[in-house]
Amino acid sequence: MTAIENTALGRLEKEGRLLNAIFKGGTTKQGRFGFRGDIALKFQAQVADEKRPPHYSIEQVLTVVQEGESSIPVLAGYLHCFAYLADVANVLDGALSPDGSYFMFCNNIDLLAKYRIKLRGITFNALPCDESTVWKEMMDLVGVDKNDIKKLDAPGKLDYLLDAAKDVDMSYDEISYEDGLKRMDPVRNRNENRPV
Repeated sequence: MTAIENTALGRLEKEGRLLNAIFKGGTTKQGRFGFRGDIALKFQAQVADEKRPPHYSIEQVLTVVQEGESSIPVLAGYLHCFAYLADVANVLDGALSPDGSYFMFCNNIDLLAKYRIKLRGITFNALPCDESTVWKEMMDLVGVDKNDIKKLDAPGKLDYLLDAAKDVDMSYDEISYEDGLKRMDPVRNRNENRPV
């Protein structure tokens, strides 16, 4: 059984940042630990012992880590605002690797835009996300058909998708974070146009 403490997610777990887990545990690969859920980026001030939800998080995170390794090899998630990318780089500082594959789907970047942005020596792929989920966007991005993974269990699906994601060629335009801030659109309300 792979213990989270011995992986690159150990510190985030200790800091109470791994929230709303759909899946959190060993996967089908030896010594590998998977996580699907949210990673809190900014906490609200806590009053007494009341537990408050974070101000904002990387939502719908998909990641796997290897026991005994200090960095996260691949991670995908959703950011409600592109500007939060700086917080991602700060909070995950030391847990990401220059050779890793990191995908951030953002609510407020142009729907045709795909950027590569370097922060703290780490390259992030910033992609648009509209009315979809990170899981579905990643399936499309890496070209995995749902029939390919239909017979696998939850950890098996996560392994399959993220192994495929490591080999995706990302030759997107490289821009600076500051440039990305200038180009970003206003944050769209996720709940508008939804039937009540």
